[in-house]
Amino acid sequence: MSRVLVYCAMSLDGFIAGPGDDIAWLEAPRPSWAPMAQSPWADAPGDAVAYEDFFSGIGAMLMGRRTFDVVHGMGEWFYGDTPVLVATGRPLPTDRSVPASVSTASAPIANLVAEAQDAAGDKDVYLDGGSLIRQALDADLIDEMIITIHPTVLGAGHPSSRARNSVAWSP
Repeated sequence: MSRVLVYCAMSLDGFIAGPGDDIAWLEAPRPSWAPMAQSPWADAPGDAVAYEDFFSGIGAMLMGRRTFDVVHGMGEWFYGDTPVLVATGRPLPTDRSVPASVSTASAPIANLVAEAQDAAGDKDVYLDGGSLIRQALDADLIDEMIITIHPTVLGAGHPSSRARNSVAWSP
């Protein structure tokens, strides 16, 4: 059976998106005045999982509606023909900008994950969206989380966890 994976970024102060669902901070260049860390740790090679490598093992996505709306609003569809199940009770836009590989699903989280696993075949499921991630964590349905902590302080936005003020997770 395919694994359920999360790949996301979080600001230093625990936000996954800024006010108004802003995610531009994820690709903002580091200010030239910001010092680089200087220590043996800073010189160590990184072993982060690159997004392209991560996504190459994905057979289907399960995405929250808010996340879909943000990504769809960016114009370019990043997921190619990968099946994407959007957890929502509302219809998707009817224009041609919604790829044929996108469908809606509405059920308890365990059923949504099972449906995404069926669609993924022998590959993994990429779970994306703060609310869905929280539900899947609460139901113990996530196999692995890859979280990049971005050296940015947002001060406001959408927290990584609505249920807690601190960021914590244990398998």
